[in-house]
Amino acid sequence: MNYPLFLARRLSLSSGGRKSSPAIKVAVTAVALSIAVMLAAISIVLGFKREIREKVVGFNSHITLYSVAQGEGDDNLVSLTPSLTKLLNEQDYVADFSLEASIPAILKTPDNFKGVYLRSLSGNQIRSFLKSNLEEGKLPSADLPEDSTKLQIVISRIAANQLNLKPGDKIDTYFISDDVRVRRLEVTGIFNSHFDSYDDIYLYGSLPLIQELGGINREQGTSIQVETDNFNRLEEYTAHLQTTLNEALANGTVYRLYQTDNALRQGAGYFRWLTLLDTNVIVVLILMTFVACITLISGMLIIILDKKRFIGLLRSMGARRSKVRTVFVYLALRVAILGMVIGNGLMLALLYCQNRWHLLPLNPEAYYIDFVPVEFNWTLFGILNLGVAFIIYLSLILPSWFASGISPAETMRYEE
Repeated sequence: MNYPLFLARRLSLSSGGRKSSPAIKVAVTAVALSIAVMLAAISIVLGFKREIREKVVGFNSHITLYSVAQGEGDDNLVSLTPSLTKLLNEQDYVADFSLEASIPAILKTPDNFKGVYLRSLSGNQIRSFLKSNLEEGKLPSADLPEDSTKLQIVISRIAANQLNLKPGDKIDTYFISDDVRVRRLEVTGIFNSHFDSYDDIYLYGSLPLIQELGGINREQGTSIQVETDNFNRLEEYTAHLQTTLNEALANGTVYRLYQTDNALRQGAGYFRWLTLLDTNVIVVLILMTFVACITLISGMLIIILDKKRFIGLLRSMGARRSKVRTVFVYLALRVAILGMVIGNGLMLALLYCQNRWHLLPLNPEAYYIDFVPVEFNWTLFGILNLGVAFIIYLSLILPSWFASGISPAETMRYEE
């Protein structure tokens, strides 16, 4: 029978029938706060990574294909030719792709003007992204005939504020290519991603309109947007697609040289910032684990002093020192597990409320998002709890030697 575990489960954490000592309460509180802070740090950083990644990908897509001009007079337009379409469809990691085009434009009101890029509202990914960041109005419907949505655009909150526009307004838009062309476009929606560097220069409209204004045919654009099935393998997929395209050019399957880029490179500054957050999380985990261990060791020593008579009784009955040590390690683990359960329960409840109702706001000018984002990763949460429990167990082994060194004679003097 594992009697150290039996004794640890039955042994009271109080002394003389009193309530638990303040030291035990402090130890439970310290462990609960430590595990709660660690859960919050991991969840919030994961949430930030998800939100920032979705915004960067929303504006850039996973992988972008550009055509490389191969001589004087050659353009850099791309086309979804049958051979290129077949090549992309053959790649298992390619989930979706679409033709994209953009053109510089000037929005002009009687009182103000603004230079922007009009980008095509093509592909499910960009429509989904803009819909999730839409503040007012709606997106041009993809189900309506092209002629009815050709002159409709979606602008950013920055542009709307600068030009005093709202959904339903119409604005003169000047496009400069070989000559200056003017279209009166209708604002159907206003989006706000809080990415000012992107929001300040982009608005979205019809691909056929951009093709018409740019003087290109309906099969041409400025880039091809490619979505993959796993963002975490983006660099690997980008390199593989570039190699595949180069081989296809060499064997004559495609007739143009293509260059690949991806969201990790295009949003490198944002992802470097997220890397710094990872460092902060590691520091928080180390400090909180250290606080929990130190507090538990102090509580364990107080328990040992309170249980000196019990220790003497065990030793007088022939209990080995190793068994006595094990009893108090288990006893301290009771305190740790209680604290971990309380910390997990409280923090998971708070994180759920934050995830559902966005109770804690943020300054979007500094953090690119207007609320504290959270993400539940149960695998990481489980690893965190197991890791903390294991480290606490190791830290309790050394002070447990103090309990095993107490002799029955010492306990008799202690009682006197």
